[in-house]
Amino acid sequence: QVQLVESGGGLVQAGDSRRLTCAASGRTFSMYRMGWFRRPPGQEREFVARIIWSSGRTIYADSVKDRFTISRDIAKNTVYLQMNSLKPEDTATYYCAADQSGASWRDWGQGTQVTVSS
Repeated sequence: QVQLVESGGGLVQAGDSRRLTCAASGRTFSMYRMGWFRRPPGQEREFVARIIWSSGRTIYADSVKDRFTISRDIAKNTVYLQMNSLKPEDTATYYCAADQSGASWRDWGQGTQVTVSS
C-alpha cells in the first residue's frame, strides 16, 4: 500500500498559476503510475492527468491540456501538478492517486481544495 499526501491547494484568481504536490510513502518501489483527479462542486470525480513512473510518459484530460503539467521526482517519491492559466471551472478538490499494478487506482490521498475566483 502507498500513502499519499497532497498539498498546495488554496484560493487563487483566474489566470493565476498554482502547483500541487503529492508525496508518496510506503511501497513506492513498485509504483507503475501516478495521477491527479478532481471533483468539482456537485459533480463526479474526473481524471486530470497521469504519469508513468518509470518512463515519465503523460496523458491529460482535454480540459486541462496545454495548461496543466504533471511531473514526478523519483528520488523524492513525489508527483506535481503545475496548473497555469487557471479558470473558475478548475475549482475542485484535487486528489492524487497511485497504481502499482497497472490495473486500477488503488491508493488515494485525502485531497486538496483549489478555488479559482473570477
